[in-house]
Amino acid sequence: MTCPAASPVATGISALEARLQQDLELLELPAKPWVPERSHDGVAVRDVVVIGAGMCGLAATAKLLLTGINNVVAYDAAPAGHEGPWVTFARMETLRSPKSLHGPALGLPQLTFRAWYTAQWGAEAWHALDKIAREQWMEYLVWYRHVLNLPVRNNVRMTGITPVGDLIAIDIEGEETGRVFTRRLVLATGRSGLGGLAVPDFLNGIDRKYWAHSADAINFEALKGKRLAVIGAGASSMDNAATALEAGAGSVDLLIRRKAMPRINKMTGIGSQGLVHGMHQLPDAWKWKFVDYTAATQTPPPRSSTLRVSRHPHARFFLDCGITAVREEAEGLIVDTTTGARRYDFLIAATGFTNDFTGRPEFSAIAPHIRSWSAGRYTPEMGTPRASMLEAPDLGPAFEFRERSPGAYTILPHIHCFNDAAMLTHGKVSGDIPAVSAGADRLVRGIAASLFAEDVETHFQNLVAYDTPELQGDEWVDSTPLLKQENAL
Repeated sequence: MTCPAASPVATGISALEARLQQDLELLELPAKPWVPERSHDGVAVRDVVVIGAGMCGLAATAKLLLTGINNVVAYDAAPAGHEGPWVTFARMETLRSPKSLHGPALGLPQLTFRAWYTAQWGAEAWHALDKIAREQWMEYLVWYRHVLNLPVRNNVRMTGITPVGDLIAIDIEGEETGRVFTRRLVLATGRSGLGGLAVPDFLNGIDRKYWAHSADAINFEALKGKRLAVIGAGASSMDNAATALEAGAGSVDLLIRRKAMPRINKMTGIGSQGLVHGMHQLPDAWKWKFVDYTAATQTPPPRSSTLRVSRHPHARFFLDCGITAVREEAEGLIVDTTTGARRYDFLIAATGFTNDFTGRPEFSAIAPHIRSWSAGRYTPEMGTPRASMLEAPDLGPAFEFRERSPGAYTILPHIHCFNDAAMLTHGKVSGDIPAVSAGADRLVRGIAASLFAEDVETHFQNLVAYDTPELQGDEWVDSTPLLKQENAL
């Protein structure tokens, strides 16, 4: 990635890191550890395990440490520097979010992307910057992890969750293998949330050599000269179409079911601190109304991403083009649409993700007990019963799961859903850049309160046992005996 030449006014990363450390000292952060240690059969128990070390996982881990909950570890299945989508399946050139957003900085100015960027290339380069390159955002997150010395273990995948008394046992494999016990579990699993790829039914049974999901690892070089179809009109469809065209695809057709392209980014247009802090406090009917309307109007792809596609003469946009069936033939696919049949060599389904957690083996033990909006909160008066919203988990105030049958799986409220699946309950504070710090603060406040309440007897015992005097006894003279003598005269 090409960056501007270093500016003579740039202060440098070392100076920035020194200022950050000074700010942390002034704020007395991280707070002193306060959670009592626990063990299970002689094995140390973690206070919190975070699954996922992308942006949300890093923000959650950092906030836990700053709050004095330091017996924490974050696991990520990806190699270091490849967590999250930024250098894997995200294929846009730049982020959609404005460069000025604070992101995961947790209220610390020196931890912002702006401070990191300006320290290296100067204020003039910052003002000239339009949008943040996605690779550069990943570089910033790598620095964020480093400067805060966050306890992240890479190449480790969680394979199962089991309740053990009042603890959670998680099975892991990879560079670390075995069983880890923890009191709280945070699922910072990103855009895929609790489910996985959303794949249209018409692709069931189609050989994978002919198609991919937009979140798959795709060999775009192998598509050189090929006829390609991309399903959808969202950001990922444009980014994948553009990447294929730039790699030399022979032609790319975007098959768009809608009669018109969505053009207005509704939720961003009303973004405010009121929305960030007020959405999760609204009555359920209002939450549903906001998210349902956003789903109905849809989010448009960025202008730059769309132009990145349309500047290629062999790219075509087919609107009002629903797919009715997909069939294999000897050397490719026949895609039947509402506007006729077309032949392609390869197809990319930019069809998003699902929160149907029943298909994820690592969640198999907890999935039957998680209460969803369909089971706990939705009523027909709220509006359209959208499947993607009905399957969303019904979460508590700290992103904790709720039980489908109260008392049947009591460990569930100790598992926190800090990912995209939380949006219906909590708003967009656990998946996107703008409000991730507010989400991490909400999450950790809840975890801290629950851990303190769970250990309240120990904390009271510590109160009683505390015996370090502030007064030594030589700071005053008791005048009461003199007063008695005076009264006797």
